[in-house]
Amino acid sequence: MSASALPVPPLAPPRLRRFASMMYEGVLLFGVVFLAGYLFDTLTQSRSGLMLRNVRQVVLFIAIGVYFVTCWRRGGQTLPMKTWDIRLTDRGGRPVSTGRMLLRYVLLWPLPLLSALLIGGIAHLSGWPAIDTLIVLAPFSIFIWTWIDPQGQFLHDRLLGTELHDLRSTLT
Repeated sequence: MSASALPVPPLAPPRLRRFASMMYEGVLLFGVVFLAGYLFDTLTQSRSGLMLRNVRQVVLFIAIGVYFVTCWRRGGQTLPMKTWDIRLTDRGGRPVSTGRMLLRYVLLWPLPLLSALLIGGIAHLSGWPAIDTLIVLAPFSIFIWTWIDPQGQFLHDRLLGTELHDLRSTLT
């Protein structure tokens, strides 16, 4: 087999496009969280976001998970991923199983939550409550691994054998 006939590994989408997709995702998730919260408040007759707080968090976690898994099952893309030409597949380029999608969603959370905990701890230890505003940076901690990974994939994708593909690189 000649060197030119070797399969070319798929390119991961550039970080800037993944970031843009993530920002767009946040806008859509506002609607998902609003609707889930509204239904929760209506069904439980909650008058405050602090009422049944732990149950509310579980319901919102599930609602967001349902959104992602439902979208990923339809071609491996959410609307922002379609907009930015990004697709989720397994390492062979095949669709991801539902079980792996669920696990991917769960494994998305530890790094941002640990980052948020670290930021909160630093704010508490330093006595500077203004440091708490850095909490908005916690979700972006998932990008740290992309500078270490040889293909630029996220850590949760590397662990699960899934990949994000840059569809623009396959068009040219």
